Amino acid sequence: MLFTEHPFLQRFRAAAAAGFKYVEYQYPYAFDKAEIADALRAYAVAAVLHNLPQSTHAACDPAGTAEFRRGLDLAIEYALAAGCRQLNCLAGVVPEGVSQDLARDTLAANLRYAAEQTAKAGIGLLTEPINTRDVPGFYLNRTQQAVEFLAAVGSDNLKLQYDVYHMQIMEGDLARTIEVNLSSIAHIQVSDNPGRHEPGTGEINFPFLFGFLDRIGYCGYVGAEYRPAAGTLESLTWVKPYL
Repeated sequence: MLFTEHPFLQRFRAAAAAGFKYVEYQYPYAFDKAEIADALRAYAVAAVLHNLPQSTHAACDPAGTAEFRRGLDLAIEYALAAGCRQLNCLAGVVPEGVSQDLARDTLAANLRYAAEQTAKAGIGLLTEPINTRDVPGFYLNRTQQAVEFLAAVGSDNLKLQYDVYHMQIMEGDLARTIEVNLSSIAHIQVSDNPGRHEPGTGEINFPFLFGFLDRIGYCGYVGAEYRPAAGTLESLTWVKPYL
């Protein structure tokens, strides 16, 4: 979502020039995995996260199990080529006519399978609650619901991606929620609300939140997943003290 002023494969250079040593990206599948790996090496940045492919069927859709597994295989291939050790699986929107119970069972089975396969590859699997204002009907949409879902899946290789923007919309109480569920959270993403722009443009007190993450011992990455209010470089004032 950053450095979109550049073609995708040139964004690694732009990120490195801005001071970043780690990058994440959403869907790399339109590009050759070897070229992505070459760009990461050329600019000395490490990939820490990308998503499973977007599919015709959601991960909670019982009609899409075969498609889900094909996408998982592809995601693992791309992650291994890039040296990326985390993949994010989005639950998706419950299809019309599919009951909540069936959607839950389907998602649990898909995540259980994916956690096993990614573990074999040495890759961690994440899933992410998304707000239902931006994505109506999204199956996982609150922290406690997602944590309980992880427990039901029962895999040590499945953790939460906690997106501050989505959870500010759905429930607020960010610091306490992160602290209580810290053992379940393996990756954090940030953008401000409203607008999903850079930290400092909305209502969230990010200097406090970043200091709080250090105080409670959060050891994962913090991904800047926001839409710059102006250009990317103009939006980076907030991050300079942390680079």
